[in-house]
Formats: sequence, structure tokens, C-alpha cells
Amino acid sequence: MATKARSIQTKRPMARRAGAHAAKQLLKTYHQKRDFKTTAEPSGAEVVAAEGNSFVVQKHAASHLHYDFRLEMDGVLKSWAVAKGPSVDPAVKRLAIQVEDHPLAYGGFEGTIPKGQYGGGTVMVWDHGTWEPTEGDVHDAYRSGRLKFRLKGEKMKGLWALVRMKPRSGDRNSNWLLIKDKDDNARPGAPDKLLELDKSAKTKREMDEIAAGSDAWISKPAKKAAPKVSAKKKNRKPQPRRQASSHPN
Repeated sequence: MATKARSIQTKRPMARRAGAHAAKQLLKTYHQKRDFKTTAEPSGAEVVAAEGNSFVVQKHAASHLHYDFRLEMDGVLKSWAVAKGPSVDPAVKRLAIQVEDHPLAYGGFEGTIPKGQYGGGTVMVWDHGTWEPTEGDVHDAYRSGRLKFRLKGEKMKGLWALVRMKPRSGDRNSNWLLIKDKDDNARPGAPDKLLELDKSAKTKREMDEIAAGSDAWISKPAKKAAPKVSAKKKNRKPQPRRQASSHPN
């Protein structure tokens, strides 16, 4: 039994390493589009093979205002650009253009991407929380282009779906529809009801406040403060050193 337990433990790190490698491969396009010497966006250099279930929606004032909808899957954030934002009216379906996968750390990015950089403009963490698939295997659903899930966010809640559209000639990206399913959180006749809630879920700031800030994204941990020295210790005079007594050999 002890031998069996040891063999399982050795396999787990190997699986994590394999997952991290796969996540890095998924981020190739993300890295190719950005100059991390210029932009404060996270590089995703440290990739962890995670099996989390986070989601984030980032309001992005780039060349065109849109909302980036992201679901954590396979150690990255699968991402869609939703031009008009999420609709809470099940009858109003919103176009969601799939874009490159983003690193998990991007889910916490709020700040300004410099002009001239890919996606230059202000980014707000408009909503965040967790998600869970509601039908079958999540990978099968994603591959088939019909992903149904439940969101537990500060703004987006309840049942939603992403449905891939039939590709058309000339499409550069995969087009999906973001749809609110019928439940207690749906608002028929008021598709933009959620968009009225226009402050950051992370910092409670508005877009102009985020644009004016310079430290919205902190990529390095804060330095530990030096230990405080009491006034008694600070004012204590140094004692003269005693000379060591010499002993004959």
C-alpha cells in the first residue's frame, strides 16, 4: 500500500507540469501581441496548471468600448469580446467574438494600457466571481460550441450560455452569442439593466478615476515594512565594550 501511495504522489507533479506547459502553449498569441516592457498587463510568465472556476468581465475602453468576458479553463482565461455588454433579456442575444486566451493573472488587471499598444485604453474589472457548467462535460460542451453555465458574480448571476455561430467566409475570429437563460435573474424588456451598474467590482471606481490613476496594476508584491524600533531602544546609549581578559596558555 505504501508503494502505491508513493507512485500516486509522484504522478501529481508530473500532471501539474504537463498542464502548465499546455497553458503556456495556449498563451502564445497573447504574448506575441504585447510588449511587456511598455504595458503593465501581466505577462503570464508564471503559469500554474489550475483547475479553478473563476470568471471576470472587464470593461475596456479601447478603440471601441466593449466588455471582455472571460472564463477560467485549462489554466487560462478563455476570452470573448462583447461589444454591447451582457444582456439580461433572454430574447436579446449579444455577439461575443472569441479572442486570444489570457493568463489567469489578467483577471485582476485594472488600469490603463498605453496608447500604441495592442488594446490601448482603460480597463475596469466590471464583474468577477465563479462559474460552473450545468450540462455535461465542460470540454465537450466547449468543443461542440454550446456551453451552458451558472455565474455567481457581483453583477452577473444565474444561468447563461455561449453558443458558437456558424462560420462565415472572411471571419477572422470565431463568433459566439452570449445569452441569458430564463431564470429569476433575467429581466425581459430591459436588456441593459446590468450595465447601469457602472463601478468596478474590484475597487468601486468609475472609468475616469481608473484612467487618472497610475497604480491600478501592481505586478510585484509590496515590500515588507522594516520592523519598528521602540523609542526606548532608539535612545539607548551604546555600552562600551569590555576587553576580553587574556589567559596564559
